[in-house]
Amino acid sequence: MLPDAIALPTLTTPRLRLRAMTPADAPALFTIFSDLEVVRYWSAPPLADLAAAVALQAEIDALFEARTLLQWGIVRADEDHVLGTCTLAEIDLQHQRAAIGFALGRSSWGQGCAREAVRALVDFGFQELGMHRLGADADPRNVRSIAVLEGLGFVREGYQRESYLVGDERQDAVLFGLLRREWHLGRGRRDRI
Repeated sequence: MLPDAIALPTLTTPRLRLRAMTPADAPALFTIFSDLEVVRYWSAPPLADLAAAVALQAEIDALFEARTLLQWGIVRADEDHVLGTCTLAEIDLQHQRAAIGFALGRSSWGQGCAREAVRALVDFGFQELGMHRLGADADPRNVRSIAVLEGLGFVREGYQRESYLVGDERQDAVLFGLLRREWHLGRGRRDRI
């Protein structure tokens, strides 16, 4: 669990801001997480209605207050409409590890936004929280998410068969990990480009 002193900072990239979400973001969350294409490989069914999105935003706030989850809304630098979310979960300060998650609304696919946002999230995890390891998982059919993870240096570490039950479908998961030393190496290569 994170100490109470940890606040959810706004993270900035050249094109994006990752910021705390408010109840006013519930309609955007509904648009994103009710889209069958967006949640196709997600570990939960699509949101049924706006009330479910309001409840999701309240849950994000409650988990932040408990300091067990950090979840940002992704917005363009010159706008304030939530395009997607980035998450640090399963935070374990003793062992210096956490899991990441991300989702992006379909209207922003193919523009590099997920990679840019997840890079900022990874940098925050290693630089600000002092993590040693960040993990992630993805459905093996989710080639877009896998490309984001591998493009940022995450390494395939395993495969879990029928790890999730979404609706009536059992879904597998590919496990990924990124260590601090690997992140440092990747940062050095990016800095020279």
